[in-house]
Amino acid sequence: MTSQPRKPLAATPTGTGLPDHRNAEKARAHPHDGPDRALRATLARMTGGLSPQAAAGAWLDWAMHMGRAPGRQLELAQHAIESAWKLAADMGANPETEPPFAPGPNDHRFAHPGWSRPPFRAKQQALLAGHDWWDRATDDIPGMGRQDAARVRFMAHQALDTFSPANGPLTNPEVIESALKSNGQSLVTGASHAAQDLLHALKHEETAPSSKFRVGHDLAATKGEVVYRNTLFELIQYAPQTDTVRAEPILIVPAWIMKYYILDLRPENSLINYLVGQGFTVFCMSWINPGPELHDVGLDDYRTDGVMAAMDAVSTITGNEKIHACGYCLGGTILSIAAATMARDGDDRLASLTLLAAQTDFAEAGELMLFLDESQVSLLEDLMFDQGYLASDQMVGAFRAIRSEDLVWQRAVRRYLLGIEEKETDMGTWNADATRMPARMHSEYLRGLFMENRLTAGRFAVAGKVIALRDISAPMFVVGTETDHIAPWRSVYKTKLFTVGDLRFLLTSSGHNGGIVSEPGHPRRHYRIGHRKPGALYMDPDTWLASHAPQDGSWWPEWAKWLGEHSSERIDPPPMAAPDAGYPSLEKAPGNYVLIR
Repeated sequence: MTSQPRKPLAATPTGTGLPDHRNAEKARAHPHDGPDRALRATLARMTGGLSPQAAAGAWLDWAMHMGRAPGRQLELAQHAIESAWKLAADMGANPETEPPFAPGPNDHRFAHPGWSRPPFRAKQQALLAGHDWWDRATDDIPGMGRQDAARVRFMAHQALDTFSPANGPLTNPEVIESALKSNGQSLVTGASHAAQDLLHALKHEETAPSSKFRVGHDLAATKGEVVYRNTLFELIQYAPQTDTVRAEPILIVPAWIMKYYILDLRPENSLINYLVGQGFTVFCMSWINPGPELHDVGLDDYRTDGVMAAMDAVSTITGNEKIHACGYCLGGTILSIAAATMARDGDDRLASLTLLAAQTDFAEAGELMLFLDESQVSLLEDLMFDQGYLASDQMVGAFRAIRSEDLVWQRAVRRYLLGIEEKETDMGTWNADATRMPARMHSEYLRGLFMENRLTAGRFAVAGKVIALRDISAPMFVVGTETDHIAPWRSVYKTKLFTVGDLRFLLTSSGHNGGIVSEPGHPRRHYRIGHRKPGALYMDPDTWLASHAPQDGSWWPEWAKWLGEHSSERIDPPPMAAPDAGYPSLEKAPGNYVLIR
């Protein structure tokens, strides 16, 4: 079933013309809500989008439940005394002995050997003892909301880390050693960095990432052409690198929360370049970095004028009605919605469906849930209503806060106290090239999926009718990453709970981005893979993990092999673009949208 090319979404000075019914209803019910929303938007800018009410509510919940638990108070007092004795006993310990408190797996602030010697060891242990006490103080309090407990723990850790000895020039042995070796030059350089960053902040300047890696030259350099464009995305068709190709093309749907070229970094670690080299015809969507003109674009527009428009173009250009569809992160979520809708409507164009670090169920969506409840989302909606979009820095701040030990404090120490410039890397350049999100779409995404979990609860409607993931009959390949804090692998694994067809689940080492960008030859990488046959009984994730041994190497060849097994014969490469069918070649890859900041 192949549809006709869709008419490009037409932008207007006030957006796409799609009505925001919820805001219209609010305006009728509360005619003087405008000043309130403006005030709340100002508050959101001041707090980085974090709701003071949510924070205060979490502390109140904790204090009230703790106040009526004298036994728990006694337990915490005893724990504090035990920790104090441990700290006292460790004061004169040999630096080679194991300290009583250890930093978390993502905390690399204390890697320098100087932290094992006095007096630095005592300061470090005192900080970690504080973390340990708050972990105990927020653990399993009967009657207290789990999210509130996690928030209190998070805020307590954040407050303690603000006063970490690693942040002080006189309490960090690595800073002292660097200053002595450089005759103080490291501190002078760091102070210069701090002054530059402060000036940019005061001017509210959004500085472009400075890097030796250039998009279209060093990054996103796989040869191809833009063959379709509307106001939401550009479609890139990549030039063949083999004499023959698999008949079924691959369509990649990246997340709109990031630039697509995380999948097309340098040629040696580009997943797109690898697939083309394996004899596949590859298409990739490049989402626009939206401004206020797209504030009324909704989540379903990203399906219809995004995913489905791209599928129409791929079908027409290649002449093949079967497509291997692949979605990464949020791209996998919207692709899953599109696939379930296609199944409901009898559109059988999917040869296979691949989801890379993509969630379909959000009941266990990880640490991002710290920032999501009615108060938080309403405040973000007021901010987005005022701006027309969620700015990149307002979104990135939440991700950084979750891993503040590495992404905030350690980077600050290196830049401001050690005078070390951030090392330029391909992924670092991509990471600094963040995107915005349209107001209406992001609101619908947060409410419908994250907060209400409608997709797997049987309450997600498309065109007025509910869709179900279990209707998808195409074979599936689902990838999770072991240390993912954005899409935790056990949450990604739950795709198996809501589908019934043929499914391969693969768990790879590293995190949300590093685990996906895991090219052959990458050192210290491994993966596990399992096959769920149609009709098989459900296996919980921990049992699955215990019963599948890790295999060394990259997971890319496993996926390429699986795609090959679900493809038909090899054919001559299809033409680049199809001008007679309404899909002319517009410009060379990577196109224009990826360059918009």
